[in-house]
Amino acid sequence: MCGIAGFLINSSGDDNTFILKQMADTISHRGPDDEGFFESVTQDQEYHVGFAHRRLSIIDLASGHQPIGNEDGSIQIIFNGEIYNFQKLRNTLMNLGHQFVTNSDTESIVHAYEEYGDRFVEHLDGMFAIAIWDGRLDKLLLVRDRFGQKPLFLCEANGNLVFASEVKSILLCPWVKPSINKQAIYQYLSYRYVPGPYTLFSGIYKLPPGSIAMWENGTLTQQSYYSPPDRFAPSGKPVPFDSVNSFLKKLDQSVQMRMVSDVPFGAFLSGGIDSSAIVALMSHHSNLPIKTFSIGFEEKAYNELNHARTIAKRFNTDHHELIISQKHLMDELEKLTWFRDAPVTEPSDIPIFLLSKEARKSVKMVLTGEGSDEFLGGYPKHVFERYTRIYQTIPTIIRHNLIEPLVYALPFRFRRAKTAITNLGLENTYRRFPGWFGACSGDDRDNLTMITDSNGKTDKEVQFNTDPQNSWLRQILYFDQTSWLPDNLLERGDRMTMAASLEARMPFMDHRLAEFVSALPDHYRVTRHQTKWILRKAMEKKLPKKILQRPKIGFRVPVNQWFQGAMKEYLFDHLMSKKSLTKEYFRPTALNKLIDEHVRGRQNHEKLLWTLLTLEIWHRRFKIHP
Repeated sequence: MCGIAGFLINSSGDDNTFILKQMADTISHRGPDDEGFFESVTQDQEYHVGFAHRRLSIIDLASGHQPIGNEDGSIQIIFNGEIYNFQKLRNTLMNLGHQFVTNSDTESIVHAYEEYGDRFVEHLDGMFAIAIWDGRLDKLLLVRDRFGQKPLFLCEANGNLVFASEVKSILLCPWVKPSINKQAIYQYLSYRYVPGPYTLFSGIYKLPPGSIAMWENGTLTQQSYYSPPDRFAPSGKPVPFDSVNSFLKKLDQSVQMRMVSDVPFGAFLSGGIDSSAIVALMSHHSNLPIKTFSIGFEEKAYNELNHARTIAKRFNTDHHELIISQKHLMDELEKLTWFRDAPVTEPSDIPIFLLSKEARKSVKMVLTGEGSDEFLGGYPKHVFERYTRIYQTIPTIIRHNLIEPLVYALPFRFRRAKTAITNLGLENTYRRFPGWFGACSGDDRDNLTMITDSNGKTDKEVQFNTDPQNSWLRQILYFDQTSWLPDNLLERGDRMTMAASLEARMPFMDHRLAEFVSALPDHYRVTRHQTKWILRKAMEKKLPKKILQRPKIGFRVPVNQWFQGAMKEYLFDHLMSKKSLTKEYFRPTALNKLIDEHVRGRQNHEKLLWTLLTLEIWHRRFKIHP
């Protein structure tokens, strides 16, 4: 696990080496163990190429230095991530005549490119962001893994191409002039994150998951090599015999592959079914107790450590716990905005960072349960979505004048019902799918902000291009897999763990496991009111009943209470004071009403207020004015 950065520029000079060093230094948290650089020029001397690498040593500690080349050095690579099948791939390539000088997974990539050309990525099983310079062809390849577990950002400016694991490295280049992408802010207010390929920085883009960008002869092109299997309607093949055990076997294999490491490792344990399943399977492949890490809050209503303790005791783990308060949030928020290069979209980012710091004291890598909900159907919305067509057959006048007012009048504990009623009535999937987890509806956004939908395509930029024959479940899962997961959850997980110099691996995101589940009928994932059916069934003999039957809780942080108490003044200072940089985006009366309703306890606007607060902190931290 590492950080990469580099450029192709149409000028050369001593400053380029200095810029590369700066680009590496600013992401040193991603790789505190080593650094490496490569510089060259194209054969016509027109372009200067530079690579910078920071290394977090996990595999082949002694000889895994990057950049690394092929036998004659004509091909060079820098790489962030892990290739789980590298040993098998290495043996195949050695039998084909390739010569290796290290035991690292990185070297298997460069020889795979030699052997298979641009299709080399099809032979990789893992999470990765890769940059390859082919000096024989004057060709640069930039590659991102299938589901976007590892980040890669690009910027083309004044004939130059810059790339990096984090935006802050790109901003160090003197030819990159940062400015605000106001259209992305407009989207951010609904989604709570910026949907790819955009960022809040104008001109800086995310390379989409499952994509390859290729630079040749001064031109950058991009193509997709993979789409999540839920994009397509099922093939109609018979359900595999004993599919539950087949699923468990594939998940177990995925866990075992991700336990390959030359350094100590452990697991994040929340006490939910996902992380509990990972710990249960890890314990079968280790002679030593698995190190587990859990976090809780001072507020008892939000503290779920007892569930984690149940699993820790059952599997005899070496268990570690951390308790946090709102002071931790206020102390860390600005710092984490810098690590994120964006607003901290979820309050739970802070606990994940603090837990990562705690884990880093004794391990260098952890396994997590990320991705289970998005591939197995784990959210309440995956149950609610099936009722969309039924609800929309109810006459509009009854929905608007009777059902909606009754539901909205319910106490806060019925928040999921309120969210469901709001979204089930939206016929436009471009608005409904983001709305399930969004900060505000399209109408509320338009009433609040003075930023307009200038290009008329705001909510249609995200690709909702599934097979029209797909079920509603598969359609929303595809949205989750291509937007909510890579642009929010995985981005959060990468930045918060790497900020603590900790690697996180995600067994549920094995592409073969995803393809197996996608081939099954919908009820293997969501049946009646039960989510993740196949996982619950597979773990029946391994996990306690109370863990298997727990409803989806999520990583809740008591922001609602904090905004009404300890963080109230903090909120006012950032959104309402003269120092606020974002006030000009919003209509004053609408913003005042929003804050007043929340502070007085009349309405819970914690999602939207958090979205606005962290947007303001981002502006201040990066010193970017509207």
